[in-house]
Amino acid sequence: MKSGYVALIGRPNVGKSTLLNHLVGQKISITSRRPQTTRHRILGIKTTEAGQAIYVDTPGLHGNQKRAMNRYMNRTAKTALVGVDIVLWVTDRVTWHHYDEIILQLLEKIQIPVILVINKIDSLQDKTAMLPFLKDADQRFPFSGIVPVSALLGDKLDDLESNIMELLPDGGMFYPEDQITDKPERFLAAEIVREKLTRRLAKELPYQMSVEIERFDEEKSLVKINALIWVERDTQKSIVIGKKGCVLKAVGQQAREDLEGLLGKKVYLELWVKVKKGWSDSEKALKNLGYE
Repeated sequence: MKSGYVALIGRPNVGKSTLLNHLVGQKISITSRRPQTTRHRILGIKTTEAGQAIYVDTPGLHGNQKRAMNRYMNRTAKTALVGVDIVLWVTDRVTWHHYDEIILQLLEKIQIPVILVINKIDSLQDKTAMLPFLKDADQRFPFSGIVPVSALLGDKLDDLESNIMELLPDGGMFYPEDQITDKPERFLAAEIVREKLTRRLAKELPYQMSVEIERFDEEKSLVKINALIWVERDTQKSIVIGKKGCVLKAVGQQAREDLEGLLGKKVYLELWVKVKKGWSDSEKALKNLGYE
């Protein structure tokens, strides 16, 4: 039996959360086309006959740390490297980005296997364009493996999992075999609502929204959820609500459908919008909203 922790790191928007969801076989980390959608450290647990891989999804590492939220996400990503057995460095292109140098400096300080995962190969028309990049990557760092994949289509994920299982240490399971994440349903509910908001309002206010679950009452065949959406200005509140409540209604319907699939029960979902000025640039406000 093999078991251990596998950290997914990389720049924002390279597809780490999509990769995690496909590796685990269930959606536990929200996704959108906007960078920095992932804000928290999320575990995805995959148990097979060969062993148990515990994947640690992290926010994308980036250089902009002007706001408290950015600093929080960078700290979360960096601390995810502590105590893991393998690192998956996820990238989505065949050229190096200046953010990659930040990651390279981190990896040079740790003594654990690193697999370079080149994601989104389905978008490469000419696969030979990877060859110079692969040669350069081999010279930059002693990777334990380099695996091109398409997380979206599930291509080459078997090869990646085989690499991971070979590198994981021997040991018993850390979690029950039927558990797929360490996050409670209350947290997943907040994330699903935030995903629908981000996808709907990415251009208007991609980062000035947070979701807090005030009520999560589970009955025999119904779950009652009250979610509070925090924004920073009154104008943002109007955007989230929309004309005659159209945006909030659409977000609520989409979130409810996902929640019913996740929970296996009917869901009664109420959404409210409130203003908390400057919450994303306040360490205290972030902590109160669950960013720890």
